Amino acid sequence: MAGFLPSALTMLAHESSSVPLSTREALSGIFGSISLACWIFLLVPQLIENYRNGSAEAISLAFIFVWFIGDICNLAGALWAGLVPVVVAIGVYFCIADGVLIAQCLYYGIKNKRREARALLAARQSSAGEPSEDEPLLRRERTNSLTIPGSRERRRRSSASLRRRPSSSAQNDHLAKILEESDESGTRLWFKNVMSVLAIVVVGAAGWALAYESGAWKPSPTSTDVETQKTAAGAQVLGYASAVAYLGARIPQIVKNARDRSCEGLSLLFFILSLMGNLTYGAGILCHSTEHEYVMKNLPWLIGSLGTMVEDVTIFAQFHMYAPKAGAHEEAVV
Repeated sequence: MAGFLPSALTMLAHESSSVPLSTREALSGIFGSISLACWIFLLVPQLIENYRNGSAEAISLAFIFVWFIGDICNLAGALWAGLVPVVVAIGVYFCIADGVLIAQCLYYGIKNKRREARALLAARQSSAGEPSEDEPLLRRERTNSLTIPGSRERRRRSSASLRRRPSSSAQNDHLAKILEESDESGTRLWFKNVMSVLAIVVVGAAGWALAYESGAWKPSPTSTDVETQKTAAGAQVLGYASAVAYLGARIPQIVKNARDRSCEGLSLLFFILSLMGNLTYGAGILCHSTEHEYVMKNLPWLIGSLGTMVEDVTIFAQFHMYAPKAGAHEEAVV
């Protein structure tokens, strides 16, 4: 996520007023700004999805923790390399956003486990009235009639179940209504995602235009002096570590989706923004320059970005593969 920002933002913040603005340089700046907008809004859809569901079970905690480690390495590398303040600020923002998502996942995990424990305890208490092996087969009640142990409890439960039948049918009707609404909202969901993506593209492009007009962004030369832009070895190591962490973070999520055979609870927009952020990041670098030295300098981030895009496409395929079918909806209503 943020591991791909230092190079792009350093490029965007490069001060060189003598370089004319070419088409490729303008596209590089626009793509970089759109990538930055994608990263800023990336976690918001998943946070909203968790809040609506009251659960974060769909997310692999290993995915988030490894991603968090990558953001920490990225922030430390940016501080070590003395990158521009905006890079450091974005790194801090991502660490805070990751912390909020982790805290939300832990909160819902603890809350739901406590709820399940209380339900299990109540079920055990309700089943305490069942007869045991040592209990006599017949026992005398106050009415001087002989009854089979546990028969009164079973009669109570049977009568209670009869009383609950209307509510069960009501629940089925309610479930059918929910499923119908979910079917109808499928198109709405895609429309909402498309509009969100378009809005972020507009925000990113407008942000670049404002930065260019105000002089905050200036074109940078395509040929760079490697010696003057040499980065500390420790910062480079941290950059590689963050790229590896981002690349490996999605593997636990992919495995979890395959094991559960479901992507329910995951926000599709979350992975769409991730794919867009990586795509526009790589496009921004290659639009700026395709010189060998420049590409080799950014190769670790390009490889990490390409690998993350492949993993995001894999998760998209899982969304389609494990999507509820209409027949499953009908079985759930019966």
